[in-house]
Amino acid sequence: MSSLLIANIKQLAGIHNHTQALRGNALAELPSIHNAYIIIEDDEIAAYGLMKDLKEWPEEVFDASGRIVLPGWCDSHTHLVYAGGREGEFVDKIKGLSYAEIAAKGGGILNSAKKLAETSGDQLYNDARERLIEAGKMGTTSIEIKSGYGLTVETELKMLRVIKRLKEQSDLNIKSTFLGAHTYPLEYANNHQGYIDLIINEMLPVIACEKLADYIDVFCENGFFSVEETETICRRECSMV
Repeated sequence: MSSLLIANIKQLAGIHNHTQALRGNALAELPSIHNAYIIIEDDEIAAYGLMKDLKEWPEEVFDASGRIVLPGWCDSHTHLVYAGGREGEFVDKIKGLSYAEIAAKGGGILNSAKKLAETSGDQLYNDARERLIEAGKMGTTSIEIKSGYGLTVETELKMLRVIKRLKEQSDLNIKSTFLGAHTYPLEYANNHQGYIDLIINEMLPVIACEKLADYIDVFCENGFFSVEETETICRRECSMV
Protein backbone atom coordinates (compact mmCIF):
# COMPACT_ATOMS: atom_id res chain seq x y z
CA MET A 1 0.00 0.00 0.00
CA SER A 2 1.43 3.38 -1.01
CA SER A 3 1.20 6.08 1.63
CA LEU A 4 1.87 9.83 1.41
CA LEU A 5 1.97 12.34 4.24
CA ILE A 6 1.27 16.00 3.45
CA ALA A 7 2.75 17.64 6.52
CA ASN A 8 2.90 21.07 8.16
CA ILE A 9 -0.13 22.43 6.29
CA LYS A 10 -0.59 26.07 7.26
CA GLN A 11 -4.38 25.81 6.82
CA LEU A 12 -6.43 22.75 5.91
CA ALA A 13 -9.74 24.12 4.69
CA GLY A 14 -13.10 22.50 4.01
CA ILE A 15 -13.18 20.24 7.06
CA HIS A 16 -16.74 19.04 7.71
CA ASN A 17 -17.76 16.46 10.29
CA HIS A 18 -20.10 14.74 7.83
CA THR A 19 -21.11 14.91 4.18
CA GLN A 20 -24.06 17.19 3.50
CA ALA A 21 -25.45 19.58 0.94
CA LEU A 22 -24.54 23.17 1.82
CA ARG A 23 -27.17 25.85 1.25
CA GLY A 24 -27.79 29.45 2.22
CA ASN A 25 -25.69 30.81 5.06
CA ALA A 26 -23.83 27.49 5.38
CA LEU A 27 -22.02 28.33 2.13
CA ALA A 28 -20.33 31.25 3.89
CA GLU A 29 -18.67 28.95 6.43
CA LEU A 30 -15.30 27.36 5.71
CA PRO A 31 -14.27 25.18 8.65
CA SER A 32 -10.52 24.68 8.80
CA ILE A 33 -7.63 23.68 11.03
CA HIS A 34 -4.11 25.10 11.21
CA ASN A 35 -0.75 23.33 11.29
CA ALA A 36 -2.38 20.19 9.95
CA TYR A 37 -1.58 17.01 8.06
CA ILE A 38 -3.24 14.67 5.56
CA ILE A 39 -2.34 11.02 4.98
CA ILE A 40 -3.16 9.59 1.55
CA GLU A 41 -3.22 5.84 0.97
CA ASP A 42 -3.72 4.42 -2.51
CA ASP A 43 -4.99 7.78 -3.82
CA GLU A 44 -7.59 8.16 -1.06
CA ILE A 45 -7.55 10.34 2.06
CA ALA A 46 -7.00 7.96 4.96
CA ALA A 47 -6.59 10.45 7.81
CA TYR A 48 -6.13 14.11 8.67
CA GLY A 49 -5.68 16.20 11.78
CA LEU A 50 -3.34 18.43 13.73
CA MET A 51 0.41 17.89 13.38
CA LYS A 52 0.75 17.60 17.15
CA ASP A 53 -1.53 14.56 17.07
CA LEU A 54 0.36 12.72 14.30
CA LYS A 55 1.69 9.43 15.69
CA GLU A 56 3.46 7.81 12.72
CA TRP A 57 5.19 9.29 9.70
CA PRO A 58 5.00 7.44 6.35
CA GLU A 59 8.21 7.21 4.35
CA GLU A 60 6.97 9.56 1.63
CA VAL A 61 6.44 13.09 2.94
CA PHE A 62 5.51 16.33 1.22
CA ASP A 63 6.23 19.43 3.29
CA ALA A 64 3.38 21.93 2.80
CA SER A 65 4.77 24.57 5.16
CA GLY A 66 3.22 27.98 4.54
CA ARG A 67 0.58 26.56 2.17
CA ILE A 68 -3.18 26.19 2.22
CA VAL A 69 -4.78 22.87 1.24
CA LEU A 70 -8.44 22.74 0.26
CA PRO A 71 -10.76 20.40 -1.66
CA GLY A 72 -10.58 20.45 -5.44
CA TRP A 73 -13.30 22.38 -7.24
CA CYS A 74 -15.96 20.26 -8.97
CA ASP A 75 -17.45 22.45 -11.70
CA SER A 76 -20.84 20.92 -12.48
CA HIS A 77 -21.96 23.20 -15.35
CA THR A 78 -19.68 24.60 -18.04
CA HIS A 79 -19.68 25.39 -21.75
CA LEU A 80 -15.91 25.17 -22.07
CA VAL A 81 -16.05 24.43 -25.81
CA TYR A 82 -17.22 27.59 -27.55
CA ALA A 83 -16.23 30.10 -30.20
CA GLY A 84 -16.36 33.73 -29.14
CA GLY A 85 -17.68 35.09 -25.86
CA ARG A 86 -20.95 36.77 -24.94
CA GLU A 87 -19.63 39.32 -22.46
CA GLY A 88 -21.73 42.00 -24.12
CA GLU A 89 -24.88 40.33 -22.81
CA PHE A 90 -23.91 40.75 -19.16
CA VAL A 91 -25.37 44.24 -19.03
CA ASP A 92 -28.66 42.96 -20.44
CA LYS A 93 -28.75 40.26 -17.77
CA ILE A 94 -28.01 42.81 -15.04
CA LYS A 95 -30.91 44.87 -16.35
CA GLY A 96 -33.14 41.84 -15.90
CA LEU A 97 -33.64 40.74 -19.50
CA SER A 98 -34.62 37.10 -19.91
CA TYR A 99 -32.87 34.58 -22.15
CA ALA A 100 -35.75 34.91 -24.60
CA GLU A 101 -35.46 38.72 -24.70
CA ILE A 102 -31.69 38.59 -25.25
CA ALA A 103 -32.20 36.08 -28.07
CA ALA A 104 -34.78 38.37 -29.68
CA LYS A 105 -32.10 41.09 -29.83
CA GLY A 106 -29.81 38.79 -31.84
CA GLY A 107 -27.75 37.50 -28.94
CA GLY A 108 -27.92 34.38 -26.86
CA ILE A 109 -27.53 30.78 -27.86
CA LEU A 110 -28.18 31.23 -31.57
CA ASN A 111 -25.43 33.84 -31.81
CA SER A 112 -22.96 31.43 -30.18
CA ALA A 113 -24.11 28.61 -32.47
CA LYS A 114 -23.37 30.69 -35.56
CA LYS A 115 -19.81 31.41 -34.38
CA LEU A 116 -19.20 27.78 -33.48
CA ALA A 117 -20.38 26.52 -36.87
CA GLU A 118 -17.74 28.72 -38.50
CA THR A 119 -14.91 27.36 -36.32
CA SER A 120 -12.95 24.18 -37.01
CA GLY A 121 -12.84 21.29 -34.59
CA ASP A 122 -9.08 21.69 -34.16
CA GLN A 123 -9.44 25.37 -33.27
CA LEU A 124 -12.22 24.58 -30.80
CA TYR A 125 -10.02 21.90 -29.22
CA ASN A 126 -6.96 24.12 -28.93
CA ASP A 127 -8.92 26.98 -27.36
CA ALA A 128 -10.81 24.69 -24.98
CA ARG A 129 -7.60 22.91 -23.95
CA GLU A 130 -6.07 26.23 -22.87
CA ARG A 131 -9.17 27.00 -20.80
CA LEU A 132 -9.03 23.53 -19.27
CA ILE A 133 -5.37 23.93 -18.30
CA GLU A 134 -6.16 27.27 -16.68
CA ALA A 135 -9.08 25.73 -14.79
CA GLY A 136 -6.78 23.02 -13.46
CA LYS A 137 -4.24 25.60 -12.27
CA MET A 138 -7.03 27.37 -10.38
CA GLY A 139 -7.97 24.21 -8.48
CA THR A 140 -10.59 22.50 -10.63
CA THR A 141 -10.28 18.72 -10.46
CA SER A 142 -13.61 17.61 -11.96
CA ILE A 143 -15.57 19.38 -14.66
CA GLU A 144 -18.71 18.82 -16.70
CA ILE A 145 -18.67 20.17 -20.28
CA LYS A 146 -21.88 20.61 -22.26
CA SER A 147 -22.49 20.79 -25.98
CA GLY A 148 -25.49 22.84 -27.07
CA TYR A 149 -23.94 25.55 -29.22
CA GLY A 150 -24.13 23.43 -32.34
CA LEU A 151 -27.87 22.92 -32.91
CA THR A 152 -27.22 20.89 -36.07
CA VAL A 153 -26.19 17.26 -36.39
CA GLU A 154 -22.75 18.19 -37.71
CA THR A 155 -21.89 20.87 -35.15
CA GLU A 156 -23.29 19.11 -32.10
CA LEU A 157 -21.21 16.06 -32.97
CA LYS A 158 -18.21 18.32 -33.59
CA MET A 159 -18.51 19.74 -30.07
CA LEU A 160 -18.91 16.33 -28.46
CA ARG A 161 -15.91 14.93 -30.34
CA VAL A 162 -13.83 17.87 -29.11
CA ILE A 163 -14.93 17.12 -25.55
CA LYS A 164 -13.97 13.47 -26.06
CA ARG A 165 -10.50 14.57 -27.18
CA LEU A 166 -10.17 16.70 -24.06
CA LYS A 167 -11.15 13.72 -21.90
CA GLU A 168 -8.47 11.60 -23.55
CA GLN A 169 -5.72 14.21 -23.17
CA SER A 170 -6.42 15.74 -19.75
CA ASP A 171 -5.71 14.47 -16.24
CA LEU A 172 -8.86 16.18 -14.99
CA ASN A 173 -12.03 14.18 -14.40
CA ILE A 174 -14.26 15.29 -17.30
CA LYS A 175 -17.90 14.44 -17.86
CA SER A 176 -19.55 15.16 -21.21
CA THR A 177 -23.18 16.27 -21.52
CA PHE A 178 -25.21 16.39 -24.72
CA LEU A 179 -27.32 19.56 -24.75
CA GLY A 180 -28.59 19.56 -28.30
CA ALA A 181 -31.94 20.65 -26.84
CA HIS A 182 -30.56 24.04 -25.84
CA THR A 183 -32.86 26.08 -28.04
CA TYR A 184 -34.61 25.75 -31.39
CA PRO A 185 -32.63 26.70 -34.52
CA LEU A 186 -34.28 29.42 -36.59
CA GLU A 187 -35.34 26.95 -39.27
CA TYR A 188 -37.27 24.99 -36.63
CA ALA A 189 -38.75 27.98 -34.80
CA ASN A 190 -42.23 26.97 -35.94
CA ASN A 191 -41.55 23.25 -36.14
CA HIS A 192 -40.49 22.13 -32.69
CA GLN A 193 -41.32 18.50 -33.32
CA GLY A 194 -39.10 18.54 -36.40
CA TYR A 195 -36.07 19.53 -34.33
CA ILE A 196 -36.91 17.04 -31.60
CA ASP A 197 -37.09 14.34 -34.29
CA LEU A 198 -33.65 15.47 -35.51
CA ILE A 199 -32.23 15.06 -32.02
CA ILE A 200 -33.85 11.66 -31.48
CA ASN A 201 -33.33 10.12 -34.91
CA GLU A 202 -30.03 11.62 -36.12
CA MET A 203 -28.04 12.93 -33.16
CA LEU A 204 -28.66 10.43 -30.38
CA PRO A 205 -27.88 7.27 -32.39
CA VAL A 206 -24.42 8.57 -33.35
CA ILE A 207 -23.76 9.82 -29.82
CA ALA A 208 -24.67 6.41 -28.41
CA CYS A 209 -22.60 4.55 -31.02
CA GLU A 210 -19.46 6.67 -30.50
CA LYS A 211 -20.01 6.99 -26.72
CA LEU A 212 -19.74 10.76 -26.94
CA ALA A 213 -21.75 11.72 -23.86
CA ASP A 214 -22.03 10.67 -20.25
CA TYR A 215 -25.27 12.58 -19.71
CA ILE A 216 -28.06 14.38 -21.55
CA ASP A 217 -29.52 17.76 -20.67
CA VAL A 218 -32.48 19.80 -21.93
CA PHE A 219 -33.08 23.53 -21.42
CA CYS A 220 -36.55 23.27 -19.91
CA GLU A 221 -37.66 26.90 -19.72
CA ASN A 222 -40.46 29.16 -20.91
CA GLY A 223 -39.80 29.99 -24.56
CA PHE A 224 -37.52 26.99 -25.01
CA PHE A 225 -38.37 23.33 -24.26
CA SER A 226 -41.54 22.43 -22.43
CA VAL A 227 -41.79 19.79 -19.71
CA GLU A 228 -43.44 17.41 -22.18
CA GLU A 229 -40.75 17.98 -24.82
CA THR A 230 -38.03 17.49 -22.21
CA GLU A 231 -39.58 14.19 -21.14
CA THR A 232 -39.83 12.99 -24.76
CA ILE A 233 -36.12 13.60 -25.40
CA CYS A 234 -34.91 12.17 -22.09
CA ARG A 235 -37.04 9.03 -22.36
CA ARG A 236 -35.68 8.37 -25.84
CA GLU A 237 -32.09 8.79 -24.61
CA CYS A 238 -32.68 6.44 -21.69
CA SER A 239 -33.95 3.76 -24.07
CA MET A 240 -30.56 3.79 -25.85
CA VAL A 241 -28.48 3.18 -22.74
